[in-house]
Amino acid sequence: MQDLKGQAALVTGASRGLGRAFAETLGARGAEVIAVARTVGALEELDDAIRAAGGPQATLVPLDITDDPALERLGAAIHGRWGKLDLWIHAAVNDPPLAPAEHATDKDWDKAMAVNARATQRLIRSLDPLLRLAPAGGRAVFFDDRHNGGAFHGAYAASKAAARAITTAWAVETTRFPLTVLHLSPPPMPSGLRARFRPGEDRATLTPAREVAAEMMSEALGDSAARA
Repeated sequence: MQDLKGQAALVTGASRGLGRAFAETLGARGAEVIAVARTVGALEELDDAIRAAGGPQATLVPLDITDDPALERLGAAIHGRWGKLDLWIHAAVNDPPLAPAEHATDKDWDKAMAVNARATQRLIRSLDPLLRLAPAGGRAVFFDDRHNGGAFHGAYAASKAAARAITTAWAVETTRFPLTVLHLSPPPMPSGLRARFRPGEDRATLTPAREVAAEMMSEALGDSAARA
């Protein structure tokens, strides 16, 4: 279904899991996908999958989202090529090792905060003006983790809570503008993050990321597809 032709969609964390599933689905529907991840090979595989499904060639952006200058360049490049951003799917996440609160290392704590919280705010700073320029109103989509608390999840849960606070504030601040900020809660998926947090879990009972992306796509897009 080519109903998103001409729409620019940025997907962070696009190389695997839910990010890749959203990127593939958006590309197959005709969106011009801007795929951000650290691994070049995985991004190239994503592009191959999108084109095999009949979608346009993706724009591959291998970068670390904790690189502030790179995020500024990303925003400038999107503005230079498209002049706007219709959709941002933020699926990048860091999963620090499980540890008791008193044993969380400085390295693990700082990286979780840098990726899950600080980079989210830096991306908002770079992408907010572009989303406001989208003709139908830009949309930013964030994902809540239903099971990010409890014993040994302190660093992860704290960083995700900080990100939620930032994005919730942004959602309230932009209510008068043509910009929609969404928080979606996917069901448990057989992701690498979940496997790390719950080793030994029966993955057959979990919902594949492709199915989750397909089910959540209409909510992520709102009525933008109808106006494309």
